[in-house]
Amino acid sequence: MPAYNAARTLVRTYRDIPFDVVDHVILTDDLSQDDTVAVAELLNLQVVLHRQNRGYGGNQKTCYDVALSEAADVVVMLHPDYQYDPTCIPALIAPIVEGRSDMMIGSRFLGDPLAGGMPRWKYAANRLLTRLENRVFKLQLSEYHSGFRAYSRRLLASIDYHANSDDFVFDQELVAQVVARGFRIGEVPVPTRYFAEASSVDFRRSVVYGLGTLKALFRYRRGKMAPPDGASPRRRKRVSRSARPRGRARAR
Repeated sequence: MPAYNAARTLVRTYRDIPFDVVDHVILTDDLSQDDTVAVAELLNLQVVLHRQNRGYGGNQKTCYDVALSEAADVVVMLHPDYQYDPTCIPALIAPIVEGRSDMMIGSRFLGDPLAGGMPRWKYAANRLLTRLENRVFKLQLSEYHSGFRAYSRRLLASIDYHANSDDFVFDQELVAQVVARGFRIGEVPVPTRYFAEASSVDFRRSVVYGLGTLKALFRYRRGKMAPPDGASPRRRKRVSRSARPRGRARAR
């Protein structure tokens, strides 16, 4: 869990995690100004503290480093603001556990994001960027901008995610790296939940994020994120539905 000021929603998020498939939860705190760390410690989570605010991408880098050091086979990124439904974790990780995918995205656009409270301007921006990314990456995903994701250990160990931004565009730079190396990306539907306590990027930061996404696509087209010589890319496929997994994951 990459956390920043999540004290009001952390307990709800944690209680909905399905511990029949998740065996360890790591929370990395990015210098929260509230009681996030105290709440996490009461829940007996493994807590990693940043000495200075490193940003959303920088927080993820620490999360992945710690998860890999803890020998995780599957790593789930779950925001502790309760915007994403933790009960969807079994469906999210199933294709990875079964060897059908390397990265999974929980897509709000396989449902009705407007009904879940997504602002119309965010809906339109998401649609536009997703169309561009599908065209550049030659995929047919319904969404790239979800903060609910799962990765195989092999993928994270193969990608230089530390080369990416410490800001929100980290997510899209990582996707570009994943596609460039030929890893398989899938998706499953997840509900959309917007409410007062859930974190949300404002319009100005969203514009910066959108421009950063376009820059990542440009770099991908120019081969800046291509795999090294001799790497053998594998077929990518879309996964929209999955069965219950026969394995365990680590949420972070």
